[in-house]
Amino acid sequence: MTFSLFSPHDRLASLLLPHSGGCVCTTDGSHDFSHLLRVWKNATVISDNEGGDTEILAAAVLLHDCVAVEKNSPDRPRASRLSARKARGILADIGWEEERREKVAHAIEAHSFSAGIEPTTLEARILQDADRLDAIGMIGAARCFYVAGRLNNHLYDAGDPSAEDRPLNDSRFALDHFMTKLFKLCDGFKTATGRRLAAERHARLQRFYDDLLEEI
Repeated sequence: MTFSLFSPHDRLASLLLPHSGGCVCTTDGSHDFSHLLRVWKNATVISDNEGGDTEILAAAVLLHDCVAVEKNSPDRPRASRLSARKARGILADIGWEEERREKVAHAIEAHSFSAGIEPTTLEARILQDADRLDAIGMIGAARCFYVAGRLNNHLYDAGDPSAEDRPLNDSRFALDHFMTKLFKLCDGFKTATGRRLAAERHARLQRFYDDLLEEI
């Protein structure tokens, strides 16, 4: 049943999910199996409108976080490269030819915000958009506060929640992460469908931020 959620690439999912980083044994609820499903759903919606090789996309979605690096780790900017390197080996082991392995690896490398790599293929652009959609909107807000809790950070600066008279510091305050990163994501979407969906989610995220500030 789990594999069928990645239809029509059920068999590929059965081979890759054990290596995905989103297996049931993960302790990171922001990069777990549900994250993989959301990114796959986003990717299929975008691909339905934009095209692309869905098998390449499925492999890239399933393996894009196959090497886990904590958000506060100095290795965080290398996380997507590490995942791409591991993905090449996994796909080689199941018989994928080099050209297709490299397409998956590029999509994985380029999906990360912190890596700063420009996606040069349609599949890479779709994966980047699909993953970033999961960082904005209501699910993006939930993941932001979840990660802050895992890292023992505060929800916000009680004296200056919106950082009007202090530098932003999202390594201490979850709410600061909205300004340092989440609100910036909407401008970087690569596909027309991704941009449309991002605009809707960005508006929800802005409303959430404004409503939260009203309550505090």
